[in-house]
Amino acid sequence: MTPALDACEGVLLLDKPPGYSSTQALARAKRLLGARKGGHTGTLDPFATGLLPLVFGEATKFSRFLIDSRKGYDAQLALGLETTSGDPEGEVTARREACVSPERVDEVLASFLGRQRQTPPMHSAVHVNGRRLYEYARAGEEVERTPREVEIHAIRRLALEGTRLSIAVECSKGTYIRALAMDIGRALGCGASLTALRRTSVGPFRVGGAAALQAIEQDPAKVRNELLPPEALVAGLARLDASVEEARRFSQGQAIAGRGAEGEEVAVFDPAGRFLGVGMVHPGALLAPLRLMARNGPDAPDLLEQVPENRLK
Repeated sequence: MTPALDACEGVLLLDKPPGYSSTQALARAKRLLGARKGGHTGTLDPFATGLLPLVFGEATKFSRFLIDSRKGYDAQLALGLETTSGDPEGEVTARREACVSPERVDEVLASFLGRQRQTPPMHSAVHVNGRRLYEYARAGEEVERTPREVEIHAIRRLALEGTRLSIAVECSKGTYIRALAMDIGRALGCGASLTALRRTSVGPFRVGGAAALQAIEQDPAKVRNELLPPEALVAGLARLDASVEEARRFSQGQAIAGRGAEGEEVAVFDPAGRFLGVGMVHPGALLAPLRLMARNGPDAPDLLEQVPENRLK
């Protein structure tokens, strides 16, 4: 039974099944968990599977820390096969003979390591002149696209069986694996397209710890109770454990004495270990709030005074 709509807050690591867009998967999870407010932290195409972190309640304020993080994928390429979209959802545009050695594949893959400019595929959600590229593509139009800088942190061959190539990729945000697959095919001289894609990691999270939609359907209350707290999204930031007075001032939107390099973002916690939000270090070592957790009512600041001083050290 779907729980009544009430506060649902935290991070859900979802193993998205094929056939769902990211938006559809989010809507399904929100309904099952009874969440009022939610979002996802990076789009996965409907045919793709794997890790899709979903954020609910106050956690939505800190979703960009995952959106901006590096991603990991396992991808399967069909060598010698090209489609309009670079994936299984497009129409076949070319078939070529593909006979490449593992050594040649490894050589080509290594050439994609590092920073590079990548042209977004026409079948993508990038905006050009007020329309998404896929809208142009569906209308049979092709428009000029501005290449974007991306970074391939790691790429390796998992298997090569005939014309089927499996690879593992770790990349920066904004990297299109479909575009990478097509570029790999061109570099091999035979063309290529994706046949399967699975996201294996987002920032510090791995798909091995993700829940399937079926698990949420079977026991939504259990999944709600096991949501990661919002501060899991900022685990990669420097941490500041504020004093009682600093915590009060920071939670009220005031700057406090910072510790860190200018421009650095810092996760701030009160003396009881409660996450207050994220601030940025400004000139003069002042830490100004960027995003704050909502206070639980007008008396929330006084809760800090309820923690005995001998527990604040």
